[in-house]
Amino acid sequence: MLGLFLLGVAAFAYLYVTTDIPTPNQDFTSQTSFVYYADGHHEIGRFASQNRTSIPLSKVPRHVQQAVIAAEDRTFWTNKGIDPKGIVRAAFSNVRGNPTQGASTITQQYVKVYYLSQERTFTRKIKEAFVSLKLQRQESKAQILQGYLNTIYFGRGAYGVQAAAQAYFHRDAPDLTVRQGAVLAAVLNSPTALDPAEGPDARARLLGRYQYVLDGMATAGDLTTAEATRLGRHLPAFPKTTTEDRLAGQKGHMLALVRKQLLAKGFTDQEIDGGGLRVTTTFTRNAMAAAAKAVHQQEPKGLKQLHVAVASVDPQDGALRGLYAGQDYLKSQIDWATAGGSPGSAFKPFALAAGLQDGYSLKSTFQGNSPYVFPDGTKVVNEGPGGGHDYGARISLTQATVESVNTAYVDLTESMQDGPRKILDMATAMGIPRDAPGLEPVAGISLGSATVSPVDMANSYGTIADGGRAKPWYVIAKVTDPDGSPRYRAPRQTHRVLPDDLDRDVSYALQQVVARGTGANAQALGRPAAGKTGTATNAAGDVSSSWFVGYTPQMATAVMYVRGDGNDALNGYLPSYFGADYPTRTWTEAMSETLAGRPVERFPPPANVEPTRGDHRPRPTFTPSPTLAPTPTRTPSPTVTVGPTRTVTATPTPTPTPTRTPTPTPTPTASSTPSASSSPTVSPSTSPSRSATASPPPSRR
Repeated sequence: MLGLFLLGVAAFAYLYVTTDIPTPNQDFTSQTSFVYYADGHHEIGRFASQNRTSIPLSKVPRHVQQAVIAAEDRTFWTNKGIDPKGIVRAAFSNVRGNPTQGASTITQQYVKVYYLSQERTFTRKIKEAFVSLKLQRQESKAQILQGYLNTIYFGRGAYGVQAAAQAYFHRDAPDLTVRQGAVLAAVLNSPTALDPAEGPDARARLLGRYQYVLDGMATAGDLTTAEATRLGRHLPAFPKTTTEDRLAGQKGHMLALVRKQLLAKGFTDQEIDGGGLRVTTTFTRNAMAAAAKAVHQQEPKGLKQLHVAVASVDPQDGALRGLYAGQDYLKSQIDWATAGGSPGSAFKPFALAAGLQDGYSLKSTFQGNSPYVFPDGTKVVNEGPGGGHDYGARISLTQATVESVNTAYVDLTESMQDGPRKILDMATAMGIPRDAPGLEPVAGISLGSATVSPVDMANSYGTIADGGRAKPWYVIAKVTDPDGSPRYRAPRQTHRVLPDDLDRDVSYALQQVVARGTGANAQALGRPAAGKTGTATNAAGDVSSSWFVGYTPQMATAVMYVRGDGNDALNGYLPSYFGADYPTRTWTEAMSETLAGRPVERFPPPANVEPTRGDHRPRPTFTPSPTLAPTPTRTPSPTVTVGPTRTVTATPTPTPTPTRTPTPTPTPTASSTPSASSSPTVSPSTSPSRSATASPPPSRR
């Protein structure tokens, strides 16, 4: 007997010495990362390997701690970390093939979850006991209880008391009542069987366990018998449970964009999913709701292949405030607000800015008649029936912008030395990514055949709204660790790309688009606005995208309509496919909601144009028609191909005027018929990419 006793002691000592406290399970060293709106308070969503948020024991109400001890380990404060009787009982149960018995202490449960596994074996149970003995010698009871309350599973996907408080009662752990705390302690025994959402039987089982917890608290002196009896008469009220997916609607698109930007800033997937980050975004609830409301109110119903994208950017700092990425994220993960399409004539403001930078003025005139014929016989036509609408032999750059005249803008491009390159450089300086698909310095660059996202278009127009100052758009405002330590804060980045006088002239022309041109539907906003419509055609000559991009001094917004894979025909599908209709009305609705309650701000006057009194101000009495009628008389023109060299057909290259005074109208030196002998030739060496055949879209409006 003595030998057996000594052998047992020796075995115990050996196992105790050789058993090390393992490295914590990776899942339980992680914490949920939270993503918030710009106010830093309202939650957008979460990134998590587990739904778990650690909190210090000081934030767990005393009565919740007492309830958990009454439910799970009534000798917690006095035991040595193990329950010898419970271990023997569990071991014999396993040997006999019966279900594992309980009676594990809080320390043992914590060790099993945090350090070991859920494996139900005799060896795991023995190791659990020795790790528990060691742990209770290395950590205080308070530390063990804190760890337990932050890791144990409460059901409903919630690990830890903070996540459980939100899952069951939609409140934080410090705000739990005695009844609510006792319920959470009760469900620990069997989270699924005791979940009140599972029906009357589950509620009845929960009530019995709940009363057991209250009785234990009374026995320990934490409650009086009368209090326990009174509280035990019924369960507390439970908020209605919802089955809404956390990624449904636009939230999935928002979180995907946030993750993408976090990764780009050097955060790892492990940090994002388990680092407990607190991410404050630039999104505002108002702008997000405004974009969704505008789309749902304005888009035609029943068109399942239709994709509408909206992006609103603050022109002062580049913050992305509102986003509508398309379909419900659960149905499609394509974010059309960042995927984009061809903006068509909405790209013309970049050519306008480049032309002014090159020395032209808004009074300079260019070819208004259709078609514009290149020396090799290829043509660019204006929108309209029969070969395109004629606007006159010579029209001002302002009028060309107001009416979105293709021939005038191609003429402008060709009239500048290396014009396509200058337009490309201006577009990228203002915010269009250089790697945008199809963005090349070709003769038809001003007609917008490249693929550009609504977010980039809104941000680039924001450059004009902010006086010619460009900045990158962004979504992440700041990131902190769980304890509030800063990890990242968005820098303020801005640089001037347009002199103030030129920027005001560009803005003036775009204001005229709203005041008396293709953007007239935006007048319903009832405050000064500027913008540009756009439609683009695909290789088959069908309209493939429809746009309106515009701004006020406080916000820049882009709206895009596309279909199918983004290149399918809108004509014959939408009642009206022009940017002046659905996109402009959607823009107006979104901006109206976004700017509601904000003061009306006016644009500065143009620098080199004497405006007609009031012509740059919108007419707030305009009321758009609620019904959009089709426009059957307008059809897109066939695709044209521009040859390897270009001959200026009407206007010689002007000499830039450094003082930025209005430039006199260039005098044509040739007839409307192209002639190599009467016009200077642009050498391919000055524009390398123009030596290859390019196909600009024929009709952008």
